[in-house]
Amino acid sequence: MCGRYASSRRPEDLLEEFEIVESRVASPLEPDYNVAPTKEVYAVVERPPSQDSPETSRPPERQLRVLTWGLVPSWAKDPSIGSRMINARMETVADKPAYRKAFASRRCLLPADGYFEWYPTEQRTKAGKPRKQPFFIRPRDGATLAMAGLYEIWRDPTREDDDPERFRWTCTVITTDAEDDIGRIHDRMPLMVEPDRRAAWLDPRTERADLLDLLVPAAPGNLEAYPVSAAVGNVRNNGPELVEPLPAEDASQGAGGSS
Repeated sequence: MCGRYASSRRPEDLLEEFEIVESRVASPLEPDYNVAPTKEVYAVVERPPSQDSPETSRPPERQLRVLTWGLVPSWAKDPSIGSRMINARMETVADKPAYRKAFASRRCLLPADGYFEWYPTEQRTKAGKPRKQPFFIRPRDGATLAMAGLYEIWRDPTREDDDPERFRWTCTVITTDAEDDIGRIHDRMPLMVEPDRRAAWLDPRTERADLLDLLVPAAPGNLEAYPVSAAVGNVRNNGPELVEPLPAEDASQGAGGSS
């Protein structure tokens, strides 16, 4: 699964890198080196130019928005379900009731510096369980990860029609089996969308039958993984030090944290 990631890019950098036409970001997010479920995150989507425009035939435009991580289906009665829907499995995403409508027309990209996974070590906790060592996994060339995602727009029935907060925008990360190098740490990983496939993935008009062919695991060797501080296990900790490699002597001792 993908339960934590880092996202430190500035909105203006994302606008250029992802060829975004319009920013719908009212207030830029702070760099976040410990993104956890229910936090706000940047997402690249394609939407009609204006929700209020009568020109419904106008093609969608690429936008940068702020969404909450943890998808709330449009039919949900309680938005708290989102905290349990941070990942959608590629194997079932097209057919599972919670995701299939979003998969058909509400797809997004979630930019990330990299993501965290925890690996059991030989050391034991006081309770006798294996200690877990966090690893940071990122592109070897320092590029931005474009994680495949879905988004939904949930209508809050407790709010009035003129309340600007009546709609909640949420998202989930699509995952797949991890490639060999990363699979030794965890058996799942986020799906990546390569630059030449992003337009088709984001376009809500792309035929459903073609969508899964656009999603591929990162090519073997393109990602690197290294141990980082156990401090990332506490969501209150944040800062660039969380993605710094552990000194060799600390890493060899198997210092661990929990996810």
